[in-house]
Amino acid sequence: MTRAKVTDEDCIQFLLATLKVCSATEAARVQADGGESPAHDAFTRLLHRLEPDVETLGKRPRHRLNDEGVFGGDDSMLDKPSAEKVALVQRHWSAKHHAMVEGINLLTLLWTDGDRHVPLDYRVYNKARDGLTKNNHFRALLETAYLQGFVPECGVFDSWNSGLENLKQIRDWEWT
Repeated sequence: MTRAKVTDEDCIQFLLATLKVCSATEAARVQADGGESPAHDAFTRLLHRLEPDVETLGKRPRHRLNDEGVFGGDDSMLDKPSAEKVALVQRHWSAKHHAMVEGINLLTLLWTDGDRHVPLDYRVYNKARDGLTKNNHFRALLETAYLQGFVPECGVFDSWNSGLENLKQIRDWEWT
């Protein structure tokens, strides 16, 4: 078996560093090391090969991140208006459309020290499948960060995350 030319860490580093252009071709171009860069197909194959999980994000060395930082928790609506039989697509509220639309609701937790923005964890909101509310998912996101040893200066998030259990958990960890 041939060794992969790019790793999940290569892909994550590219996604964290890129400002606008986000494509396999651009990822291959910026990976050039002494004139040899992997083909853009190597990134495409990597993405098809990887299972979507948070474990890859968790491999980030904790010591590389500044202790002085802030958490940001948010949800994003990935519109899928014409997806009739795509898994995870449900009706969710979209702030962009100010209406209920078909799509995938993604919850994320980000760490930033002002210069760097590092995704720490994510969840797909699908109450019909797992029975969890957005508040349950948000608490799980925070717990992941807590178990990794993060102590934020403060956390910022939408009001929908302000369930009583979430606020109690933040208080118990002595976070702001």
